[in-house]
Amino acid sequence: MLVAEDVRILREALCELLGFESDMVVVAAVESGDRVVPAALEHRPDIAVLDIELPGMDGLHAAAELREKLPDCRTLILTGVARPGNLRRGIAAQVAGFMVKDSRPQELADAIRTVAAGGRVIDAALAYAALDAAGSPLTDRESDVLRLTASGATPREVAARLHLTYGTVRNYLASAVTKLGARNRVDAIRIANEAGWL
Repeated sequence: MLVAEDVRILREALCELLGFESDMVVVAAVESGDRVVPAALEHRPDIAVLDIELPGMDGLHAAAELREKLPDCRTLILTGVARPGNLRRGIAAQVAGFMVKDSRPQELADAIRTVAAGGRVIDAALAYAALDAAGSPLTDRESDVLRLTASGATPREVAARLHLTYGTVRNYLASAVTKLGARNRVDAIRIANEAGWL
């Protein structure tokens, strides 16, 4: 398996812990998301255990790229926070497992075995958080406007890309801020991202 964790002590501890399992071998360990695919192509692991918060490229983007370049390598994501939006993004990236970092070591080992056998694993806390999360209050167009704004586009650029008037884009942004109970458009983007609506 390949392990990706940016904090050295955690990466080494995780590799050591997994090395105690008689049926598991760590073939590569990397510290950033942009190193995942090159290491996987070199070592051909069956499983990639990726921290969601990696520098260079986050774990979910690395998982999606890994699926494209090495589809036989199944991915299990580790996260420190049970956010429904991350779980939705993980499902969209077709990860096979999603565990919180405060899981017991045996739970992680069992999850890796399940993923290796072709199954899927979702930590119960994440599943309940996702089930409790309400659907998006945003219209499709409000989501489009927020998504483009989040990418750095100005309201005028958003208007040009979506073939809307500048005033209409400003109205969509104001409506999204109001619906999400946000302080401003940056806060609205944060809220929508964390909920998995963008």
